[in-house]
Amino acid sequence: MKKTLALVAIVLGLYSLQAQQRKLVWADEFDGNELNQDHWSLIVGDGCPQLCGWGNDELQVYTDQNHRIENGMLYIKAEREGEHYTSTRINTKGKKAFQYGRFEVRAKLAVGKGVWPAFWLLGTNIDQVGWPLCGEIDVLEYVGRSPQEIFTSLHTKAGHGDYASTKTTRIENIEEGFHTYTADWTKDQITFYVDGQKVYTFAPKYKSQEVWPFNQPFYLLVNLAVGGNFGGKEVDHTVFPQEFVIDYIRVYQ
Repeated sequence: MKKTLALVAIVLGLYSLQAQQRKLVWADEFDGNELNQDHWSLIVGDGCPQLCGWGNDELQVYTDQNHRIENGMLYIKAEREGEHYTSTRINTKGKKAFQYGRFEVRAKLAVGKGVWPAFWLLGTNIDQVGWPLCGEIDVLEYVGRSPQEIFTSLHTKAGHGDYASTKTTRIENIEEGFHTYTADWTKDQITFYVDGQKVYTFAPKYKSQEVWPFNQPFYLLVNLAVGGNFGGKEVDHTVFPQEFVIDYIRVYQ
């Protein structure tokens, strides 16, 4: 037992040392009373006509009303309104983008069958080359149909988009309280952490654009989806409203 605790302390110490070696280059601590418009854009609608259901048959409509900033935190609320669901999606497209670095979010999950909170990144060339050739980095995904599991994934053309390089990590009581989710992205690999503990590394030997689109700037996204191909076709409407609470988002380089 003592050896196990010592090993954990060493791992966390190395993680902390690596974090200290990076410089904080951008952050949103969600102070104030509203979203920082220099950082974020609110995305509204259901994706139609270009990408109905946002490509995943999701059920929610995004609005500019399903969020608030309070006590230094961003609250994203998913609500059931009759037979429909509403929520919020924000991104930094055209405002902030980063190539390489440590991307970290501290958040409390929304829970219940059908909810799908996420913090992720997309390549800034998405409008030119489309998805998945632009690449996608999913720092945090949680789906209520799979309690106590966190998904960290990478979508690439070589992975046929939906068949991502992914890791499912079971973490007891992950739904309780706040946790920190991190992706450490270098020119050679991307490593994911939950609460400072490494859960997955993607480091392909050959790095064509189809395998490794991660040599360009990416922008950030935060959203709370409902249902869909990944979120689950079955939605427990009795759990709503649900809130995805974000304490901060930080980028180190």
